[in-house]
Amino acid sequence: MGEATIKAKLAKKASAELARLSTREKDKVLEKMAQVLIDKWESIVEENIKDLDMAKKNGKSEAFIDRLMLNQDRVLAMAKGLRSLINLNDPVGETIGGWIRPNGMEISQIRVPLGLVGIIYESRPNVTADGIGLCIKTGNAVILRGGSDAINSNSIIADLMSQAAYEAGLAEGSIQLVKDTDRSSVLELTKLNGIVDVLIPRGGPGLIKAIVENSSVPVIETGAGNCHVYVDGQCDHKMALDIVVNAKVNRPGVCNAAETLLIDREIAPSLLPDLASALIEKGVELRGCPETLKYLKDIKPASEEDWDEEYLSLIMAVKVVDGIDQAIDHINRHGTGHSEAIVTSNYNNAKTFSDRVDAAAVYVNVSTRFTDGDEYGFGAEIGISTQKLHARGPMGLKELTTYKYIVRGTGQIR
Repeated sequence: MGEATIKAKLAKKASAELARLSTREKDKVLEKMAQVLIDKWESIVEENIKDLDMAKKNGKSEAFIDRLMLNQDRVLAMAKGLRSLINLNDPVGETIGGWIRPNGMEISQIRVPLGLVGIIYESRPNVTADGIGLCIKTGNAVILRGGSDAINSNSIIADLMSQAAYEAGLAEGSIQLVKDTDRSSVLELTKLNGIVDVLIPRGGPGLIKAIVENSSVPVIETGAGNCHVYVDGQCDHKMALDIVVNAKVNRPGVCNAAETLLIDREIAPSLLPDLASALIEKGVELRGCPETLKYLKDIKPASEEDWDEEYLSLIMAVKVVDGIDQAIDHINRHGTGHSEAIVTSNYNNAKTFSDRVDAAAVYVNVSTRFTDGDEYGFGAEIGISTQKLHARGPMGLKELTTYKYIVRGTGQIR
């Protein structure tokens, strides 16, 4: 029996007690965990430096380093995220609906915890804190398995937070981190059906695909973001510049960053050079379709593979399209169902785009960078779901619950 199985069984046992905690008790735990991150931020950064040094030694990209890096501000932001959960309504116990049948039975649909949530993730140590906090607020036990690149950071965060939580009265074993970084521990977690209630993978397409294809545990797919911004033939030029640059450059290594720019042929001659200049000035490498190369002479040609690529870096594919229909067709064929945006001053085109684009989040005159639990008012998020069952888009507290029916009667029989 491996480490993952042993720890999952301990967490599953603790989940029954955790599910019975009151909101006040859970919020007390969250406050203690937030405070320990604040008190120990220097120790967390010291451990993170070990991970950063190893990542640099292994030649990891700047975008990877950015996702991995913790400093005082980022640790304090993690604590702020935990405290934001205290101010949010506890969904557990909420009555979703209720009705009375003709025979007098009273039926209520009540929100309850999932049980034991497993989170498998790669190089973002903030996921450790976010995942623990969200699961505790929703009455779920949690088992985490982070990537080997962040093992020192994940370990100290999980150890500090679990110790603080148990001192505040949380059931021992509710928070588990698998420290075995061998890939076999991931496979072990995916086979714990009946112990782990749901798995949430957070990472690149390769990780998510491997989990979905190998897991006997139910999986909520998250993360992969081949996101587009379509600049319509009728739009405000400055708005288009601001949105495209923000969507690509603000933080290129995250899943809601734009990877492809689509621009209407009508407006390409006047706007595309300015867009390209603004992006190149920020260090973006552009790869264009044959039509794009007519306007931008010094960029690389795009390959067919570029239209499906989640770069997670300062690279952007550019395609000139014949109107909104071609833009929507391209997005629905190559997108990952994450976040898609249109910049337009045409109401009908905005509505057409909103109605026909198949994605968890569709934006009209807004940057794709807003697909985020905190930006949506959910507090910290567990991830961005790109599937259609149970949860879609930023996953906050309600998405970490399920429901059961409670039926009350006066002796009815069938």
